[in-house]
Amino acid sequence: MSKLGPWIPLESNPEVFNKWAQRAGLVTKQDAFGDVYGLDDDILAIVPQPTQAVILLFPDVPEAKAHQKSEDERIARDGQPHLDPTIFYVKQTIGNACGTIALIHALANSKVTWALNSPLHDFIAETQGKTPEERAQLLETRPLFANIHAETAQEGQSAPNIDTDLHFVCFVAAPDADLRKVAKGQESPTDAAAKTDGDHDTGMRLVELDGRRPGPIDHGVCRDLLKDVAKVIKERYLTQTESVYFSLMALGPSTD
Repeated sequence: MSKLGPWIPLESNPEVFNKWAQRAGLVTKQDAFGDVYGLDDDILAIVPQPTQAVILLFPDVPEAKAHQKSEDERIARDGQPHLDPTIFYVKQTIGNACGTIALIHALANSKVTWALNSPLHDFIAETQGKTPEERAQLLETRPLFANIHAETAQEGQSAPNIDTDLHFVCFVAAPDADLRKVAKGQESPTDAAAKTDGDHDTGMRLVELDGRRPGPIDHGVCRDLLKDVAKVIKERYLTQTESVYFSLMALGPSTD
């Protein structure tokens, strides 16, 4: 971790996240974060669609860390052949900056519009082609988001506290790497189709973005982003702890 920080954690609150997004350069209020109140299909059905990104806050317990280590070792050994190489990913090297990192991941990998010369626009433009570590270095050395984070962290409903065992991650849907090759003319549609495995029919993958991990995590075919995220949370997160300190927000059409 960087010597810079730790920052004050962001509160898992749509109002807080929407203020951050608008200050960072999100152009329109037609796109906004909203609470997801449960993981059952009938509750997910009331969330405004289409969902562009999902942000999860979860307890950073030893069981979760052990599972992540095992998963990272598997990925290092087996690779992720379907992972889109163009996903915008940045490492987290500043303590308690996971809320800002999750917001960057959500907005940079969604079909939203940000203002020219805004912090978000400048950061993405300047770091195109850079490594996740180089992007993290830029966050450490320039106050692109530090002031936005500090202002927004003070506006939650709970008292700021830098000692927390909670962590934010982001989920997005991204094109399959084979389709990306077809789009770039690097592979024929026939060759790409020949690589399908029978569960590879949507052309989209569910990708988890956590700045503390070695890189993005491919969770497989994505048919419905919100439902697929709910399944991952049930299978991989809720089974690791009895804590109730989970919260979920979705980026989608604003209801205001």
